[in-house]
Amino acid sequence: MSNLRNKVQLIGHLGAAPTMKTFGKDQKVANFSLATKETFYTKDGERKEDTQWHNLVCWNKTAEIANQYLDKGSQIAIEGKISTDEWEDKDGNKRYTTKIMVSELMMLGSK
Repeated sequence: MSNLRNKVQLIGHLGAAPTMKTFGKDQKVANFSLATKETFYTKDGERKEDTQWHNLVCWNKTAEIANQYLDKGSQIAIEGKISTDEWEDKDGNKRYTTKIMVSELMMLGSK
């Protein structure tokens, strides 16, 4: 197992349109959320759905494409890596945010 990797692939729907910011000379970043849904059955045979929300971050050309073509409800497939930020809030408590740094994005379905 010498090739351990931080890699994630998701297919889901956007919760809102991406927000893009430009900084520096040419740096662009887009942030948006993606919902994935899993359906399963309990021991009693009851059907349940579990929706997970994922924070996505795209950079530069991928950010431009996301900002231009994606909107709330768009279905996409992404590949990227998991990144976790840690900070202290005003009360000195440790806080964490996990996000997916998108390396590839594919638009699915129709608008």
